[in-house]
Amino acid sequence: MNLKNLSDEQLVSLYINNQNNLYFEQLYDRYADKIYRKCLSFVKEEAKAEDYTHDIFMKLVLNIASYKETAKFSTWLYAITYNYCIDQTRIAKRFAENPIEEHFDVVEEDDETELAEMEANRLRKALQQIVPEDKTILMMKYQDEMSIKEISGNLDISESAVKMRLLRAKDKLKKAYLESLFFWGVIITKAIHVFFNHEQ
Repeated sequence: MNLKNLSDEQLVSLYINNQNNLYFEQLYDRYADKIYRKCLSFVKEEAKAEDYTHDIFMKLVLNIASYKETAKFSTWLYAITYNYCIDQTRIAKRFAENPIEEHFDVVEEDDETELAEMEANRLRKALQQIVPEDKTILMMKYQDEMSIKEISGNLDISESAVKMRLLRAKDKLKKAYLESLFFWGVIITKAIHVFFNHEQ
């Protein structure tokens, strides 16, 4: 049997019925990197993201028997991931950990690539400024491409509540993004002003 040709749902069923680690290892190989990247988007520390990924797969082992095929396995696993990351974020705030410092590396690139990266960085920073619940629902919808119905099932809220939360989350993200643009606009304007005054 070629395990790579089996669907996620088939692998889960075989693992539950046979407890053969080969089936679980195949699921791990498919999703470990994806889960790691989602964790990294929350914590911004590679070591911590690796710890989160390990913990999430431990939770998966313990809870896999509760999986029901009413949702895609990936949807169910991503919901576990987001819930875990939100819980850890709340714990971190409770213990008032020091904020992670951002490090900026100066790299020479062509203008178009640099502008695209600046936009991506601003969007990432804007995502970090909104609450984890808002970030989660946006990532479910736009990164994982879950339907409103799937999000509703995973978050255990009505579809109309999902739509309302998405609308509010998008508004908050847009506000954070525009504030970032304004901030950097002020900094650049001041820098230009100082430069030209110095040149006179």
